[in-house]
Amino acid sequence: MRRILPFAFVALLCAWVLSTLLPPHNKTDFDLVGFGKLPVLVDGRVKPIDSVARTTLLMLQGHQSVKDADGKSIAPEAWILDMLVRPKTADTMQVFAIVNPDVLTILHLKPADGAGDKLFSFDQLRPRVDEVERQAQMASQVDNGQRDAFQRAVLQLHENLALYQRIRFSLQTPDTKDLLSDLKRFQDIVVPGSAAVRAKEANKPYDEKLYKEILDYANRFSFIADNAGILMIPPSKGEKSDDWRNVGKALEETFGTGEVNPNVLAYAGLAYAWQAQRATDFNEIVRLYHQQLAKTLRSDVLKSSVEARFNSAEPFATAYTLYVIAFLLAIISWVAAPEVLGRTAFGTMVLAFVVATIGIILRMWLEGRPPVTNLYSSALFVGWVAVALCIVLEYFYRNAVASVAGGFVGFCTLVIAQHLALGGDTMEMMRAVLDSNFWLATHVVTVTVGYGATYLAGFLALIYVVRGVFTKSLDQNTADSLQRMVYGIVCFATLFSLIGTILGGIWADQSWGRFWGWDPKENGALIIVLWNAVILHARWGGMVRQRGLMGLAIFGNIVTSWSWFGTNMLGVGLHSYGFMAAAFYWLIAFVLSQLAFIAIATLPIDRWRSKLRA
Repeated sequence: MRRILPFAFVALLCAWVLSTLLPPHNKTDFDLVGFGKLPVLVDGRVKPIDSVARTTLLMLQGHQSVKDADGKSIAPEAWILDMLVRPKTADTMQVFAIVNPDVLTILHLKPADGAGDKLFSFDQLRPRVDEVERQAQMASQVDNGQRDAFQRAVLQLHENLALYQRIRFSLQTPDTKDLLSDLKRFQDIVVPGSAAVRAKEANKPYDEKLYKEILDYANRFSFIADNAGILMIPPSKGEKSDDWRNVGKALEETFGTGEVNPNVLAYAGLAYAWQAQRATDFNEIVRLYHQQLAKTLRSDVLKSSVEARFNSAEPFATAYTLYVIAFLLAIISWVAAPEVLGRTAFGTMVLAFVVATIGIILRMWLEGRPPVTNLYSSALFVGWVAVALCIVLEYFYRNAVASVAGGFVGFCTLVIAQHLALGGDTMEMMRAVLDSNFWLATHVVTVTVGYGATYLAGFLALIYVVRGVFTKSLDQNTADSLQRMVYGIVCFATLFSLIGTILGGIWADQSWGRFWGWDPKENGALIIVLWNAVILHARWGGMVRQRGLMGLAIFGNIVTSWSWFGTNMLGVGLHSYGFMAAAFYWLIAFVLSQLAFIAIATLPIDRWRSKLRA
């Protein structure tokens, strides 16, 4: 039974993981899943409408679930359909997260007016949108680091309102009642052979009423062309693959071509079927439109379909849960059933690692990039590296220590990634200077491996301190094993951090014409190398023993966090990605916690087990 139970438990977890990979089912008669797979271009990247809806909801409210005005949960695809087709309905849904009391004051709202005391609808904000814009203009004149909580909150709300409007104006103007009928009428007016065209060809004056109607269409199309946030119309045959355009620009072209773009007509048909609640027609248009796009955009359609499945499967959320289970099982194994629970924890950690690996590989395929391209993907990869090393350590030592570290680090890095996802598309287009797969695959990946290894050494040291001071479970064998683990991982981290920093200098020389410029990020990378070297020299020179080694390794967490996040918050240098107030406070709290553990590690020897070699 002791051998069977770990396999049985992990097998059950595998069955649960496989269940998350099943194709999503439509909860209504409408094929919203198929609609969500349709490719569009947003922020320079072709992605499914499903990703646009989920990313927008994350930015507006911090989560992907949404409810209609009656409190009924609806799919993200249904929400974005209402945004595009029935904006008056969408405007009643409470999707704007506002928690700052001063922002609520200028909106003349109270927490109780919103869902969950924090979510509000566009209809609730509409009367005070002008005041939000005025306050945002004043706040934008203040430097990032000097803005107070109100200024940051009102700027965020202003950005969210702008995002909302860009989505809202991507298909039609809000006063449009029936887009399909309007386009049929427009086609009758402007296509060759129409009454208006015949009059023009005969040099006869337009009927004034007809002229005003054409002018009205032109103004509406121009409005969409100037304000649409989604480029829904793919390139025509013979055009470049990135020649996507929005609905407004595609309709403006009709004045020259005399033919309404068939892709616009397809979306107009979907709009009509959605408004009239004709599910059969909606589903048939989705099917036919998919087939049509697949003929000319096979790669985009395939990637959009896979990305939509990836979104619904949520592999990193699954790995997140598995890491928590592995961590808890490993902790419990220190006090009860060490063999059974230790093996179960190890198997669960391996399963979580496999799920996270598949997620990272899929992201690489979708982006066509190496695994680390931005802060979000760096969080995924830092955790992946740490867990990979923990699997190796646990295989050799079999004391559940590496399982605890792997479960904890994997969980923490996925939490960090989850919060970083609130900033927008996590598979965003690369900045020009970073648009190099070679250097992303060498310098960036190597440095990130160094991050993950340095963190792992620090968290193994935390286990040593916690078990040594707060429990009676740290015996001499475990302490010696932890010392060897930390020492080996620091050696590994030093190697990769050094190579990665040198490669970064070569890339900088090619990009900016200098190998080293004392940029904050460059300094941060160098500090990691130097600190790991300090740890090794202190160990080799006999200046520290077990507890001293652990204290130095814990401080490595601070050094790595500064290089990873701290330098990005300074607002200066070529590697600054913007000041993040919430992340800043969490960073300070983390640093203080690590200093506290270092202080605990220096407590007098009688606080430790006398049988340990200090």
